[in-house]
Amino acid sequence: MRAGLSRERILDAALEYLDAHGLPALSMRKLGAHLGVEAMTLYHYLPNKDALLDGLVDRVMELAFAGLDEPVPGEAGSWAPWMRRFAHSLRAALLAHPGVLPLVATRPVSSPDAMRMSERWLAAMRAAGLPLGLAMDVVNVMATFTIGHTLAEVGRTPGHEGSESDFDQHADQLDPHEFPNLTEIVATRAGLDFDHRFAQAVDILLAGYVALGRA
Repeated sequence: MRAGLSRERILDAALEYLDAHGLPALSMRKLGAHLGVEAMTLYHYLPNKDALLDGLVDRVMELAFAGLDEPVPGEAGSWAPWMRRFAHSLRAALLAHPGVLPLVATRPVSSPDAMRMSERWLAAMRAAGLPLGLAMDVVNVMATFTIGHTLAEVGRTPGHEGSESDFDQHADQLDPHEFPNLTEIVATRAGLDFDHRFAQAVDILLAGYVALGRA
């Protein structure tokens, strides 16, 4: 252990840095300064910046699924409520660390630990009655939907503030005669509840896959 460091501690510090400053600001030198060590010390645990970025994706997945049990093997249909917990756990972790969203959206999860976790999930989903191909589709669709929804929900990841327009910023420019529905949405917030929208969409997707698995 160098300077009290570990790979996990470095990645957690990098998550803190991303949440505060955003991905464009991250470098090994700045992360080292954040931890109070020279950048060269970090290379003992993470050989280059690509390894750091991949590690960040793996770490946020570890945090997301740390308390997630696997589907009950042999219990038909147990994969569906499990997948609901999967989606909500992933969203919660991404909302807690919005700075990592650009990485999660663009870099695959391919570490040995992540591959073993995926293997266990797929085996349990098959044992719970889902064909292998459909199980893989469900995991991918639910993960990509959750990531995309959370990106839209966050709107601006740290380091990109001011780069995207906000609907409410243009509310006073809406002519209620030309845009009566949009004006009503601004006034009532109808359809703008991200929690409700996410939960409803997850339930609809799962209901469709449950029906498909029975076909």
